Amino acid sequence: MLPLLRRLFNESWTEAQHRRFTETLERRLDGPVPFPVSETPCFFVRSFLQQLADTGLELIEQSLQAPALEAATALTPAQFRGPGEGSHPLFVQVDFGLVRVDDGSIEPRLVELQAFPSLYGFQLVLAETFLESYPQLPPLGVFLQSPNREGYVDAVRRCLLGAHAPEHVVLLEIDPANQKTRPDFVATERLWGVRALDTREVHNEGRALWYWREGRRVAIRRIYNRVIPDELQRLGMSLPFRFDEELEVEWAGHPSWYFRISKASIPWLRHPTVPRTWRLEETHELPDARENLLLKPLFSFAGGGIVFAPSDAELAAIPDARRREYILQERVQFAPVIETPHGPTQAEIRVMYIWNERPQAVLVLVRTGRGRMMGVDHNKGLQWVGASAALVADD
Repeated sequence: MLPLLRRLFNESWTEAQHRRFTETLERRLDGPVPFPVSETPCFFVRSFLQQLADTGLELIEQSLQAPALEAATALTPAQFRGPGEGSHPLFVQVDFGLVRVDDGSIEPRLVELQAFPSLYGFQLVLAETFLESYPQLPPLGVFLQSPNREGYVDAVRRCLLGAHAPEHVVLLEIDPANQKTRPDFVATERLWGVRALDTREVHNEGRALWYWREGRRVAIRRIYNRVIPDELQRLGMSLPFRFDEELEVEWAGHPSWYFRISKASIPWLRHPTVPRTWRLEETHELPDARENLLLKPLFSFAGGGIVFAPSDAELAAIPDARRREYILQERVQFAPVIETPHGPTQAEIRVMYIWNERPQAVLVLVRTGRGRMMGVDHNKGLQWVGASAALVADD
């Protein structure tokens, strides 16, 4: 955790610097960030993050093979299947918690993985704003494998745009102006020219999709899909088209991959970082130490629906027909590894991948907290927690 850098930052941090940091971030993102941003970045040596990136690649490869892919595909709802899925996802996120083992060392444990986009724009802006706002820090890196900012921006551009001009590519979302991820949409348009489009603004004419832009009717050739399937279902919304239609559109992340690499994959993964996991439909006797178990719905987003130490009544309340939609998992006991003026803080590390010619780990997102989960609802009223950036020091 680079204790010397941590101590330097903690001791030199000032309210005035933090104010300037916040003002700069808000200016670059056209307004306040609607979720907590930590007062501090996190510092890691490159070899540790590379270890996480390599582990994530191995888990992605296993997820794309039988039996994991076959099992997850069987659970993919028919309405989210369709042409243009491709043989692999374009975006994958692998989340790790940091735990302390018997000899006192820190090791990673898989929390979950998902083939869905993350904050590729926001996270770059956040890391760069930390670096610029705290000049007392030594030169530090941001990227995992891209040699520099230009390489990162170009690699993500190829994933987003394919062979199309930016105006023919849209970031599709439900009511994007009111999503918590709005700052990422702002950054995405500024970095890559891809504009966020409300699902209600898409028009369907035969197999063609189009939208209005500055008074002109513009064809949609490629969709950067940010519509979360469980939100679509929860709101009871319908789109102006169906995912299973033969449309004249390419997908920058087909929605079927949200299901095909997901928590549904975890019971089939074999790696020391993967906690013990059971499919609920096949669990007739609970493992010991139930207080260390989590009940997780397979396709909820951002930790929704997780039950800690599920009781017999909570398990019995799940109908037989829906038990295939849940897993039981050994809880990852996060270790407080980030020292802050408000006490030690836990960290969850997301390795963000894109897939051009091959899968590539490009950036790291960090969430910090002192609650039992990393989400906002579990860390209300706390300081020095929230969204953070990984700043990388060479070994």
